[in-house]
Order: sequence, then C-alpha cells, then structure tokens
Amino acid sequence: MFRLSHYMQQLVNPTPVRHRSGPVRPVVIWNLTRRCNLKCRHCYAVAADHHFPGELTTEEAFAVLDDLAAYRIPALILSGGEPLSRSDTLSIARRSKSHGLYTALSTNGTTVTHSVARELAEIGFDYVGISLDGIGSTNDWFRGQNGAFDAALAGVRACKARGVKVGLRFTMTGDNARQLPDLLKLAAAEGVEKFYLSHLVYAGRGNKHRCDDTNWSTTRTAMDGLIERAWQSANTGLPLDIVTGNNDADAVYFLQWASANFASEQVAHLRRHLEAWGGNSSGLGVANIDTQGVVHPDTYWSDYAIDSVRNRPFSAIWEDLGDPMLAGLRARPRPLKGRCGICAFKSVCGGNTRIRALQLTGDPWQADPACYLSDTEIGLGADQGIERLQVIEPFRGKRHDPAHRFH
Repeated sequence: MFRLSHYMQQLVNPTPVRHRSGPVRPVVIWNLTRRCNLKCRHCYAVAADHHFPGELTTEEAFAVLDDLAAYRIPALILSGGEPLSRSDTLSIARRSKSHGLYTALSTNGTTVTHSVARELAEIGFDYVGISLDGIGSTNDWFRGQNGAFDAALAGVRACKARGVKVGLRFTMTGDNARQLPDLLKLAAAEGVEKFYLSHLVYAGRGNKHRCDDTNWSTTRTAMDGLIERAWQSANTGLPLDIVTGNNDADAVYFLQWASANFASEQVAHLRRHLEAWGGNSSGLGVANIDTQGVVHPDTYWSDYAIDSVRNRPFSAIWEDLGDPMLAGLRARPRPLKGRCGICAFKSVCGGNTRIRALQLTGDPWQADPACYLSDTEIGLGADQGIERLQVIEPFRGKRHDPAHRFH
C-alpha cells in the first residue's frame, strides 16, 4: 500500500527517515468467509451468496486470533467475501480488540444498517473500509446488484453518524476510471477520512477479467488526479488521506512528479523515505489467512499455499523461511528479472506486484505488466532490448459495457 498523502507531507513538513528495526510483523488480512450478497466482477475471493464448507469454526478462529495477538501483529483486517455475512465476525472483532489489536473491517457496506454501525462503534473498530466501484448504476453493474450503491452509501453514513472512521475503497478498471473524480467529490461530500484506490490484480475474477485493466495512459491520468488532490490536502488541511494499492510503481511516479516540482534536496529526502518503506510488502509486511485457514503471501496469492493454521500456528508458519516463495519475497533486493530486474527504482517499489507476473508468465520474478512507466523513466537505456509484457485476455469475447449492465 502506497500512502500518497503521508509521503506528500514529507515535501511540505519533512521528518527524519525511520528505518525498520527488529523483526517485521505483518498486517494480517483475514478472509473469514467466501459468502457474499454481491457478485463483483473483480472479486479475488470468487465469493457467492451461499455457504462454503470447511471454513474455520469460531473456536478455531479464536485460537488463531490469540496466536496473532501473542505474535504482536500490528493490525488485523477482517475481510471476506462479505465478513458481516458470517454470524461470529463481530465476536471475533471483540476478541481482537480485547487483545488491544488495531482492528479494521473491509465490507461492501450494503448490510451496514444503523444498528450494525452502532455495534461496530461499541466494539471499537479502528477503521471500516467500504467498497464502491463507481457512482450509482456503474457501481451496481460492477457489483451485480441493483441498489448496491445506495445501500453502500447508507452504510457509509451510518458509520459516520456513529463516529466510526470510514473510508471508500475503489478498484479501478477501464470501465470505471472516468468516475474517479466523482468518487473523490463524493468522499469529500460525505466527510470520509480515507480514499483507497486499488489497481486491478489478476486474481480470482480479476484474472478472468484482466482484459478490463486500465491502459497505462488512463492509469497515469488517474494518478495525476490523486496527486493533485493530495497536494491540495497537504496545503489546505482538507481531511482526506489518499492511499493506493497493488501497483507500487505509483511511488516512482510520485517521486518523478516531485522531481519536476521541488528542489533536489527535497526530492532526495522523499526518496530516502520511500526506500525505507521499500514498496511491495507481500510475504513480509502483509500476510493472508483464507477462509479455510490456509496462509498465503497476501490476499491475491490464493493459488499458492504456505501452510495451514490447522497444522501449526500462524506465528510458526510465518517465521519458517523454508518456503522458497516466502524467502524470495522477503529478499531485498528480490530476484527480479526483465525490466523490473534492471529498474533504477526497484529499491522504491520493491518489484511491484509479483502475482501479475506469475499469472501471465508462470514466473513470479518476471516484470510486472502493469508498470506504466516508460523505459526512460525507470532508467533503462534504449539498447537494453527488454520487451514489455502485455496483458493477455484469458478468454475470447467483447468487453462489457456498463451501459448495458442489466439487459
């Protein structure tokens, strides 16, 4: 996750660089269930509205939670499917908060009524992220249900009314990128604290529809808008924290924006901060536990299992570097190939999102095809002879038009 607003502040109010010291504990994203009342086109969990057998029991979930707390993870994000469709999710959250853990909820928001929001506030959720994929009918088409936008927006307002910190989560594709400015306006109008833009990842239904990914020009335009908004916030105090996820080239793009607009010493200071962050953190600062208790490097690596919490505790799994993928993801620098391997900024982005390279080539260390920076921008000479990967459509057929969403 690239904290754009946070790093924008380093250009306005610089602070000393803080380097990691001691062992790194991961933020754990826990998919409690695959059940969901919606059917989103890009769902990495391939969720559906029915029961999935084999999910962890309440007792098993409590045992996992106690281990996570003892292991001193910095944060726990309860996700799904739709996590609120599981009857004991709020009990798990209460136990998490009793351990003093930072506890967040990732929800589609459609079932967050005022009574649910009251309970979220009573439990003490630190953050609730509600997903929207556009305004009105565009969101409903993406989410596969009429009225989903209105229901999710009602959930946002219910949380705000109860004093729960809430943010909007937006997965950008070629079909909804044009609505990013309107979503930023909506975030401001509703007074939400955070706006999270997720680039498309080729996992679950997101892989089936990877032909819907934005082109590089569209991605750059979107980033220009986010950078402008973050700059406004930094200078006017407008309370909107902007972050992006799943394309760590965003940090390099921002660094080059800074190079065009600020003095060299300010840019050097920003780069030191970005290198201390290190970019993509799959398998190091981020971990995933799926509904069956299987541990993955992050939520998009569902096809790669490290081990199961039914076999041994998460803490033991995460400390065991006998797994070659985990060891490779934690290596700095990672064993990158192609454009990523010779990029002048790999210390900033960490090689970006490895799962896209794996999906397209079968090799997780090849270049990320969603890097939207030119060879010149990443320091490659014209004679390198490195070919760029292209997103390959996994099936034949025309792209869907949101205008025909329910026909």
